[in-house]
Amino acid sequence: MSFAPVYNAHSRALILGTWPSPKSREMAFYYGHPQNRFWPMLAALTGEAVPAREDIEAKKQIILRHGLALWDTLERCTITGASDASIRDVVPNDIAGLLAKAPIEAVFCNGATAYKIYTKYLEPISGIPAVKLPSTSPANAACRPDQLKEIWGEALEPWLNNKS
Repeated sequence: MSFAPVYNAHSRALILGTWPSPKSREMAFYYGHPQNRFWPMLAALTGEAVPAREDIEAKKQIILRHGLALWDTLERCTITGASDASIRDVVPNDIAGLLAKAPIEAVFCNGATAYKIYTKYLEPISGIPAVKLPSTSPANAACRPDQLKEIWGEALEPWLNNKS
């Protein structure tokens, strides 16, 4: 199951994951694994409170208030557990459809697999080169939370609407 994109008329930068993990599918929203660093990192970068794990609306509002959009590269795939390495039978999401509805000017990929799928299937349609950022997954233990915040913050800073 793929999730609907989170965006509005002010979304200028798109953050793309690969495919929802089993914990995200269980929560029915992006980055639902309790150890995923995405929401704490994004809250720190935007000056927002870290949303409760179950508070999907608060998570959506962080994205929308700050000029961002959130989606995954894949509409469907075959995957074993949460292993990106096992992904096959991919059906990419309709990036053209999203770009027709939101003024996206920049694309950021959460991890190498999202970047690889984006560059192969979606960039030829969007024409927007992506920035590959380190994965916020707990499996990416090599990248500490402070490193994530620094690298993601530097990349997103020009695109974040941090005006309340």
